[in-house]
Amino acid sequence: MTSGALGANRAAPSGGHAVVVGGGLAGITAALALADAGVRVTLFEGRPRLGGLAFSFRRGQLTVDNGQHVYLRCCGAYRWFLDRIGAAALAPLQDRLDVPVVDVTRPEGRRLGRLRRDALPVPLHLGRSLATYPHLSLADRAKVGRAALALKGLDLADPALDTQDFGSWLTAHGQSARAVEALWDLVGVATLNAVASDASLGLAAMVFKTGLLSDPGAADIGWARVPLGELHDRLARRALDSAGVRTEVRTRVTSVSADDGGGWNVRVPGETLQTDAVVLAVPQRETYQLLPDGALDAPGRLLEIGTAPILNVHVVYDRKVLGRPFLAALGTPVQWVFDRTEASGLTDGQYLALSQSAAQDEIDEPVAVLRERYLPELERLLPRTRGAVVQDFFVTRERTATFAPTPGVGRLRPGARTKAPGLYLAGAWTATGWPATMESAVRSGVGAAGAALGALGRSRGLLPDFFEEAA
Repeated sequence: MTSGALGANRAAPSGGHAVVVGGGLAGITAALALADAGVRVTLFEGRPRLGGLAFSFRRGQLTVDNGQHVYLRCCGAYRWFLDRIGAAALAPLQDRLDVPVVDVTRPEGRRLGRLRRDALPVPLHLGRSLATYPHLSLADRAKVGRAALALKGLDLADPALDTQDFGSWLTAHGQSARAVEALWDLVGVATLNAVASDASLGLAAMVFKTGLLSDPGAADIGWARVPLGELHDRLARRALDSAGVRTEVRTRVTSVSADDGGGWNVRVPGETLQTDAVVLAVPQRETYQLLPDGALDAPGRLLEIGTAPILNVHVVYDRKVLGRPFLAALGTPVQWVFDRTEASGLTDGQYLALSQSAAQDEIDEPVAVLRERYLPELERLLPRTRGAVVQDFFVTRERTATFAPTPGVGRLRPGARTKAPGLYLAGAWTATGWPATMESAVRSGVGAAGAALGALGRSRGLLPDFFEEAA
């Protein structure tokens, strides 16, 4: 459904009022879904912008994303979100999965391999790619195929999967350290923000089953060709305005409390709003601080949900050094490299962004140390950087970029509903079944809105078709 069609069918407000706390993707989604169903909505965001942890900022003449964000064709909720805010054309998908993977450890020098799909049914769509993948031995390739079939047979509804770690499961299914490095972690670290040994088998199985083993095109990659702020702030704010949402940035909610009439009081500096429903769409620690007593059986569990960092290294060269939109790397600290030249507004040279997930060991390293580490690695990886002038080098750090997908985290993630009528939770860290991705955030927002609409007596008819999964 297009944003125009959804806006045209939006119900007229009928007096119900909801406050959404938090203007990240979860909060924006919840506000849009509620407003489209005829609820009067106020959204509060403490930052001066919308978008949460997927945002942009200015650095001289550059428009810089705080980190590289991608999505997959199987991310139906985020694709719906892009369509709803009128941004689908600005973040297109690949026609077909194609990931260049460069290994710099070979004695003969750099070697390029590719992970790409054919127009064949699952699992044959990846068969030729794996059969010719040069970064694995013939024996490893055969064992990867057998492990993939075993993974496909796992029941994602089995809670026992969440108690196991993915690394041990891979070892038990014949995967060598090289196979983990060159394939399973190549994908898993970027999607889970954890190496296999630190990741829940349940979440890892969900990623690989959904992304690689469900539909031939499920893993085709999409990314914004414009700054993230254009999508998640400007266009999102325009969609909220068109939907009739009152959006207040630089406004931090200080307390949420039930009133005697069965509604809620939401306090911000200089104002207290009375409302019928509240959606808390903020990180788990902030949610814990705002939750009224009795809203969850064990609120302390929210503080047990760990966090994981992502480091982004930004390098501007005086010339073009990378001839493709992105690549993945092996045998080097570099994980993924993206060309952000056009999106940033740079007109001369080339701007590369290195996305470094599971960066616990580097997140607090000084810029000078990271420069000494990563510039030589880029020279190993991209020969054209040798002799190129580095015009700028800087880093962005998200110390709490995602929740940590550790074994056992599933029992800690709450659903959208709380024990307090009219109070709902949203955020990528809630129980969506997905790891901490933009997809999870959007699903959580729709799930919270759907729960609130039911309590408010409003129709759920305009909710997207993935709502039942997200509820």
